[in-house]
This record gives sequence, structure tokens and C-alpha cells, in this order.
Amino acid sequence: MPLSPRKTPLWLPIVVLLIAMTSIQSGASLAKSLFPLVGAPGVTALRLFLGTFILVVVFKPWRLRFKAEQRIPLLMYGLALGGMNYLFYLSIQTVPLGIAVALEFTGPLAVALFSSRRAVDFIWVILAVLGLWFLLPLGQSISHVDLAGAAYALGAGACWAIYILFGQKAGVDHGPATVAFGSLIAAIIFVPIGAWQAGDVFWHWSLLPLGLGVAVLSTALPYSLEMIALTRLPTRTFGTLMSMEPGLAALSGMLFLGEHLTLVQWLALLSIIAASIGSTLTLKRETQITQVDVK
Repeated sequence: MPLSPRKTPLWLPIVVLLIAMTSIQSGASLAKSLFPLVGAPGVTALRLFLGTFILVVVFKPWRLRFKAEQRIPLLMYGLALGGMNYLFYLSIQTVPLGIAVALEFTGPLAVALFSSRRAVDFIWVILAVLGLWFLLPLGQSISHVDLAGAAYALGAGACWAIYILFGQKAGVDHGPATVAFGSLIAAIIFVPIGAWQAGDVFWHWSLLPLGLGVAVLSTALPYSLEMIALTRLPTRTFGTLMSMEPGLAALSGMLFLGEHLTLVQWLALLSIIAASIGSTLTLKRETQITQVDVK
């Protein structure tokens, strides 16, 4: 039985979420390197198929019992998870990783903004927005940002917002095991689509090791960890903490894809990190309020 959110130390879900974000951005860099071989839809299908297989073996989702009021949130959570993966990979075909993640972040940022109830929460949201504004090189190179890729990233952001909102409702009783069921829903829909778009190359055994790496880094590990954090953090705090995602994506792009940052972009990262630290400092009081809502 999963630990009750009331018995979980406040720092633990924060550390878990940081590990999850690091893992998923490393996986995104690896996935992008596979695009020339199998395409973005094919990588999506590989990620979901192998990631879901791992999650099903570990968590055995057929043992879970969901209440009637949790079934619609579970379905929405699974659809959002699949849509987020599919649209994000379509985006980074033509948009740099850091920019795509920054645009995708509009989803959780909107969740953080609309669920804020205290003036101090807006300070952290404003810091995150400032960081994103300077992180995006749109002011100088808007003509070089593919509009279709940007639209895919924004669509992934909308799915991310749905993932946060419905994941908390679906996973409150079963914690990280819920992600196995949600991933199974996503795989049933998006694996056939991706495999069909990729063609015969999708079935080459040579793709299996790299596909498995993407599945572990981008699906099995981070979504399990995110579910732990998602059911133990207030919605607005979870959303604001996710402001570190564009910064981690930029660092991943620099380390694995050779994308270098300017001084302004480093300052933007510091602004985003400051927003995350600020939301963490106000966590205790917010958690006490939210636990009543989640119960």
C-alpha cells in the first residue's frame, strides 16, 4: 500500500520530481537522435510500447480497482499522456529541444496560475514567465522557429495540463501504479498510429536497445516518479516546480545535442530555478490546505 501523503516528508516528492525531470530530458535527447532512423511517430510508438511493457510487468495494473468516479479521470489521464508524447516528438523534429519544452511548459504554467490563491504564488509564476521569455530566442529569430513545430509544442502543453489535473484525481489511491494503467491506455491508441506511420523500419531488431533506453528514461522511470510527486504535492506547487523543465531541457540539449546557451539564457535559467525554490519555501502551508481537498 502506498504511503499516505500525510506521512510523506515534504522534501521527498520534490527530490523525486527533480529526478523525473532530469530523466525525461535525457530521454528526449536520446529520442531525437533516433528520428533519422524511424521518425518522430515511430519513436513515440517505441517509447510507449516498451515503456508500457515495463510498467505493466512492475506494477501489474490488472490488480488495481478504481472507483467509479476515478474512471473518467483515468481515461483522460491516459489520453493526455499519449497525446503529450506524440505531439512533443512531432515538435522537436523541427524545433530545438529547449524551445519546444519552454513552449510545452505553457500547460503546467497555466495550471499553476489558475490554481493560485495567494499573492505570493504569483511572484513565483512571474519569475518563471520572465525566465521563459528570455530563454526563448523568439525576439531575434521568430522567422527561424517552425510554426507547425511550435503549434505541436503548445498542443503538448495542453495535454500536459490535462495530465496534471486528471492524474492527481486518478492516482490518489494507487500512487505510481496508476501510471501503468494510464500508459496502457496511451499505448493502445498511439502505438498503432506511430507504427503505421514509421513503416517496416519500426520492426527492425536493431532499434530495440535504443528504444528501450528511451522507454526507461522517458516513460517508465519519470512517469512513475511524477505520480508519486503528483499525489503528494498541491496542484499549483507541482505546476510551478515543473518550471525547471525548460532549463533542464536546455542543459540536456547542450550536453547531448551540442546546443550552447547565451548569457541571457543562463540568467533565464536562474530566474526559473528561483521560481522553483520560492514555491518550495511556501510548500508546507499549501500542502496542509490541499490535503483536505485531495482526501
